[in-house]
Amino acid sequence: MTAHPDFLKYVNKHADKFVQRLADAVQIKRYPGNLSSIRDLILIVLYLDLFSISGDAAYREETIAMGHWLEKQLKGLGVTTTLKDLGQQTLQGQRLDLPPAILGKLGEDPKKRTVLIYGHYDVQPALQSDGWATDPFMLVEKDKKLYGRGSTDDKGPIMGWLNVLEAHQAQRLELPVNLRFCFEGMEESGSEGLDELIEREAAAGGWFNGVDCVCISDNYWLNTRTPALTYGLRGIAYFAINVSGPGQDLHSGLFGRMVHEPMTDLIKLMSILVDHNGQILIPGIESMVAPPDESEIELYTKMDYSIADVAEAVGASIALSDHKETVIMGRMRNPSLSLHGIQGAFSEPGSKTVIPSKVAGKFSIRLVPPQTPEIVNPLVTAYIESEFAKMNSKNKMNVECSHGGKPWVADINHWNFEAARRAVEAVWNKSPDYTREGGSIPVTLTFAETLGVNVLLLPMGRSDDGAHSTNEKLDLSNFIEGTKVLGTYLYEVAQLAREA
Repeated sequence: MTAHPDFLKYVNKHADKFVQRLADAVQIKRYPGNLSSIRDLILIVLYLDLFSISGDAAYREETIAMGHWLEKQLKGLGVTTTLKDLGQQTLQGQRLDLPPAILGKLGEDPKKRTVLIYGHYDVQPALQSDGWATDPFMLVEKDKKLYGRGSTDDKGPIMGWLNVLEAHQAQRLELPVNLRFCFEGMEESGSEGLDELIEREAAAGGWFNGVDCVCISDNYWLNTRTPALTYGLRGIAYFAINVSGPGQDLHSGLFGRMVHEPMTDLIKLMSILVDHNGQILIPGIESMVAPPDESEIELYTKMDYSIADVAEAVGASIALSDHKETVIMGRMRNPSLSLHGIQGAFSEPGSKTVIPSKVAGKFSIRLVPPQTPEIVNPLVTAYIESEFAKMNSKNKMNVECSHGGKPWVADINHWNFEAARRAVEAVWNKSPDYTREGGSIPVTLTFAETLGVNVLLLPMGRSDDGAHSTNEKLDLSNFIEGTKVLGTYLYEVAQLAREA
């Protein structure tokens, strides 16, 4: 069964309107509602220069306001919604409210399957000075690509679902399935509070009770030409090494080689976490993972992927190996450790001869089965503490384990994946790759374990979209055709129910 032809026609006809909706989500300069209440007036203030960055305390109110904007969009498209309070967190020394989770419900037909849609409305930090060609919070279309923070991760896919709803509402088309929605504002910072919410809402009478499957669009094709369906994700464990010494920053001309410097200690510790070939140096991490057998390696050999795809995606020929299978396994089925940055260090243009009084080195480990944060975190902490002790430094050091998530693998023979395969083939006229993604979406495993249903990752974006990086983009064709795939997938879920 293909999607209703009027749905497909509507998407083609209203592409410009859909792009504008995405632009509104990337940057909202003023509140789109009417001044009907004090709440609306407050929201206007919050919407000025709205950057929905969940990991920065300075933007917390803006992230919360972004959630209110999204809820208003859903309500306008006929969705019954509620904002769920997820509690508070301490961030950068402040006690802050967590952005609300937006739960939605559309359809109660017991004869139809019920699909739960997940997405996140928060984004990674971005500054034009980081190397963006344009303002990261202003959607810019160039060469049929849509540039802006959140365009592909994850505001583009969320807007795709809104496009599907609009196309049906505008033409009074009946949706082929019941829908439930769960949109959060803390995915980029560990999805705090969401696991507990899912557990509550999975119970009898909860918003997620009776869900038949879950669909998440928050990852990417393996390359730029072949759509993908993703059945596995690596988990994540995020760390900070905090080193402090003097009571204030020092002049290197006055105190250099007189005192133990926190930056020197930190650089030493960060240099012994991973080698230049990606091998993790922390004892016990690599040895947890069993080597692949021949049948698994054959899966990677068949994938439509090459070393040239790596170069195209990253903009340089810097792959760790010339062997396709080795590179793919490095992304999909092996753990990796990446160094992300140093907080407290001088990084502005020019010269500054300062000895920082305290610094924090940030890094993360992407996890694969059977690794979990609970198993890995003690190994990391013990190793770093042991190595620091060997340095005989008089500085103080501690390891901070922040957010984390377990890895996940699903059954690709389930009807949920079959529906997605049919949808991809109907819209893109080619069969998808079946991939395990290198990134982490911790809530995926929570949905699978708590609801006891199949979870599908149905990516909209391509491998070169640059999520989390400068000049993040979403190809216009992926946004529009991707909207069609999302809608067609719902029709195929309904068709497979009739075939069962």
